[in-house]
Amino acid sequence: MTGKRILFLTFLLVGTAVRAEEEFTLEDLNFGGENYKQYVPETRDLVWHGDELIRLDDKECFTVGTATGKERLLFTLEELSAALEADANAPKPASLHGLTFPYADEPLCYISDGTAQALYDYKAKAAVWSVKIDGASAVDWQKDSRRTAFVRDYQMCVADAEGNIAQLTTDGDERNIIYGQAVHREEFGITKGTFWSPKGNRVAFYRMDQTDVNDYPQVIIPPAEDGSPAVYAPDKYPMTGGVSHTVRVGVYDFTTGKTVCLDTGDPGNRYFTNIAWSPDERVLYMFELNREQNDCRLTAYDSATGERLGEIYRETDDKYVEPRNPILFLPWDGNKFILQSRKDGFNHLYLFDERGNFLAQLTKGNYEVMDIAGFDVKNKAVIYMSNEVSNMQRNTYKLNISTGKRTLADSGGGWHNALVSGSGAFIADVYSEPDTPRKIDIINTRSGKTINYLTAADPWAGHKQPSFRAGTILAADDSTLLNYRLVLPPDFEEAKRYPAIVYVYGGPHAHCVDSAWHYSSRSWETYMAQKGFIVFVLDNRGSENRGKAFEQVTFHRLGEEEMKDQMRGVAFLKSLPYVDGERLGVHGWSFGGFMTISLMTHYPDVFKVGVAGGPVVDWRWYEVMYGERYMGTPQSNPEGYARTSLLPRAKDLKGRLQIIIGGNDDTVVPQHSLAFINECIRYGVQPDFFVYPGEPHNMRGHASVHLHERITDYFVEHL
Repeated sequence: MTGKRILFLTFLLVGTAVRAEEEFTLEDLNFGGENYKQYVPETRDLVWHGDELIRLDDKECFTVGTATGKERLLFTLEELSAALEADANAPKPASLHGLTFPYADEPLCYISDGTAQALYDYKAKAAVWSVKIDGASAVDWQKDSRRTAFVRDYQMCVADAEGNIAQLTTDGDERNIIYGQAVHREEFGITKGTFWSPKGNRVAFYRMDQTDVNDYPQVIIPPAEDGSPAVYAPDKYPMTGGVSHTVRVGVYDFTTGKTVCLDTGDPGNRYFTNIAWSPDERVLYMFELNREQNDCRLTAYDSATGERLGEIYRETDDKYVEPRNPILFLPWDGNKFILQSRKDGFNHLYLFDERGNFLAQLTKGNYEVMDIAGFDVKNKAVIYMSNEVSNMQRNTYKLNISTGKRTLADSGGGWHNALVSGSGAFIADVYSEPDTPRKIDIINTRSGKTINYLTAADPWAGHKQPSFRAGTILAADDSTLLNYRLVLPPDFEEAKRYPAIVYVYGGPHAHCVDSAWHYSSRSWETYMAQKGFIVFVLDNRGSENRGKAFEQVTFHRLGEEEMKDQMRGVAFLKSLPYVDGERLGVHGWSFGGFMTISLMTHYPDVFKVGVAGGPVVDWRWYEVMYGERYMGTPQSNPEGYARTSLLPRAKDLKGRLQIIIGGNDDTVVPQHSLAFINECIRYGVQPDFFVYPGEPHNMRGHASVHLHERITDYFVEHL
């Protein structure tokens, strides 16, 4: 459906006014839909220029008064384009989104299109620097030196401020030796492959050798109009228990023009992550983790020679340690750094000196520090976000390092994202609450004064909306409270009985229910509520932000405790008088797809219909880093792998199950679903199966609209 349908007209008794409430379509609700943007809460694209707040728009750039919230035009796209037009090395931006302001005291903004880079002086209305590097990828620019690290023709390269290029390697290639990009399949907080020293005199970079990693036989299907045959495009995919890639770290020194390799010893079956530099650029720090992921060491290296200087910190665990954040040196004291750890059961901040001597535990309690947003340099305070107020919230705190005094910086409710100014004097506080689509406040961290800059209107006004409820139930351990969300149809009546769908994810590194707008309900849930379904979502044990014990209860047996908790949720759902317990469905994607098939085959008489997207079926075929953290290897934990495999469970399927995958999924490879279907054939079971050719793990663009219409139709038809 692409149009809107009028559900009903309400005629007022007085006068002739008519109020029409419309029903959403997936073109409105889904991110790939034609109308999606107009139904997203209004926001602002904000960046800091030192302590000056900047709003970026397509055509205009504004300063925002931190005391008033009033805007003043700074410059326009037309002015920027005119200044860059004559410069062949400068980018030609189509909008002002993506600009940064790297120098607190200079009127300069940085523009890049990935190959061409420039600095624009908005007061002089002129470009003051530009460099273009043809064929570059993984571009990483350093503001102080104006140097660039990048990859070209698979080789690690650097360029100085004048654009003079040095190629550092010769052995890189498309598939086996990879330079300057994220390694370890982006686990352990890794998102990039180059790491600049503070002043830009040195740059560290990853080298990943995956020569011996097995190929997964992906196949690319060309567009129909092309007419070409399918193309074999193998993907290097290290499966649990198998050969993984090896990683080394190189450091290039612009002063000497030489590259050294860190002396890590044999890099085999080890993970190197969260690279950080000392403020004086002399020492490089890195967390090193064994393949079992239960022994983590923070190690220091001489960045000039690559020599190993020693072990700064070590943390072990009988299950696993997962370093996800680099150490962070205090901006006012280069001899001390903050380290994040869950060693006391929750993620907290610890203070160390440069030699690794423990100085203080900065935060403590049964809550998680979720992110460090910045520092108030003048008052020697760290600004961070945590769920101390509630495990459904994310709030901003300011902590004085010297005194230990800790203050709540925001309004105290909802889900907050703090954008901290250069000195830490101000926060642009972007947040929402269950009944508030979005607000942006400007907080003076020193006076405590707050002004409201934006209060977004409800973009769904004028439409029939479901009601959203949240609460808690007891987990299967009879002691832990779990958060749930309930989405009820727009014309909900207590006296009716409705079919219900359990939407599930259930795995680590994610949660579904919090105190953001609509309790973070996915828009598809609204679409299903319009169709007359109740949607229920529960964050079981094993999900994120609830501490180490909460997460690690699933260790070596993924799916088991999660199912027990989900069935507690089902019992609660069936206890509601308006839920038809004979018409229950379940749906999830990825880990949620694994949970969907798990629930349908372990409890075949409970769920009538299920849709499993991109499901893990057997953890033997999942990637090394994630899979072995939670399951060990098939060799060390054969019983766990056997218990959690869904292949023997195919014979137990009774309800209607549709499995949907991307044809080129390189996260949960197609072998999972194809092997399960093969077992269904063996046992005479009849699931439904749909493939999106050429799509990866998640459907992109308008394919997502098609996907969610398909999921919806399946539940409408069979539930």
